Amino acid sequence: MEMNPDELIEAAKAVRERAFAPHSNFKVGAAVRSKSGRVYTGCNVESASYGLTVCAERVAIWKAVSEGETDLTEIAIVTDTEMLTPPCGVCRQIIWEFCGDVPITLANCSGNKDTVTTRELLPRAFDTKFLK
Repeated sequence: MEMNPDELIEAAKAVRERAFAPHSNFKVGAAVRSKSGRVYTGCNVESASYGLTVCAERVAIWKAVSEGETDLTEIAIVTDTEMLTPPCGVCRQIIWEFCGDVPITLANCSGNKDTVTTRELLPRAFDTKFLK
């Protein structure tokens, strides 16, 4: 499947509008593509108990997994910030575990974008090879 980050960016931008962020007003949208070509989206959902808040990247990945997709090939993350916003540490770990070293396109609502890899964001990542 040929990668098309612009398609993922548009999907992430659209789902970002559904984010539930009454406390931070920091809305994030994410879209992940599976090897089959299917796209799964997610937005951040905040809780008054901040520790229960879930990020857009994890929502998108868990939606894919819940539908039986475990071979994920790329992800896009959209925020409405001037500076492109990378995923938090928890999401970097989840992306590594469920997607591996994939292209991650960071984009904003102004049309700026950049693509990095998981390995660039999470060098020397922890995964199941350490559990053996």
